[in-house]
Amino acid sequence: MSKSAVKISLDLLSNPLCEQDQDFLNMVTALDTAMKRMDAFNQEKVNQIQKTVIEPLKKFGSVFPSLNMAVKRREQALQDYRRLQAKVEKYEEKEKTGPVLAKLHQAREELRPVRDDFEAKNKQLLDEMPRFYNSRLDYFQPSFESLIRAQVVYYSEMHKIFGDLTQQLDQPGPPDEQRERENEAKLSELRALSIVADD
Repeated sequence: MSKSAVKISLDLLSNPLCEQDQDFLNMVTALDTAMKRMDAFNQEKVNQIQKTVIEPLKKFGSVFPSLNMAVKRREQALQDYRRLQAKVEKYEEKEKTGPVLAKLHQAREELRPVRDDFEAKNKQLLDEMPRFYNSRLDYFQPSFESLIRAQVVYYSEMHKIFGDLTQQLDQPGPPDEQRERENEAKLSELRALSIVADD
């Protein structure tokens, strides 16, 4: 919005009426100055939000791929563990002969490191996921506080800018009713011209 307000004030400054009426030129110049100040504060607010909210959000988001990979590694370890566990259970259900006992022993030996790997990955996720989840507030709270402060500063400055502009433009003049009558009289003169079509 501030860019369009600056454009409007520049367009008004280039209007031929500014050359003809010094009071109008003073009002438009005051408006232009206010709009440029507003644009500068708006840009400052945007930069502050970029630095204190958007960039931290991007950094926080960059954690998710490694977190997803840890979950996938745990899932793969779980699948390997279940596959070997099923193999052990299959041999335990068979008749206890020499070759079956040898295969059962071998399957249990294969299962042990896979189970340990799964349990380690599972424990790590069970420990770290709640901490990661709980840390989000600590991470984002300063960003949101900064966002609120930037908004407060921006709107305080906007109040000040438009308060100053109002004081500059509030010159003693005719009351609103008189201005309305003058505008209607000028419109009537324009309507009376032969080049203006009847409504």
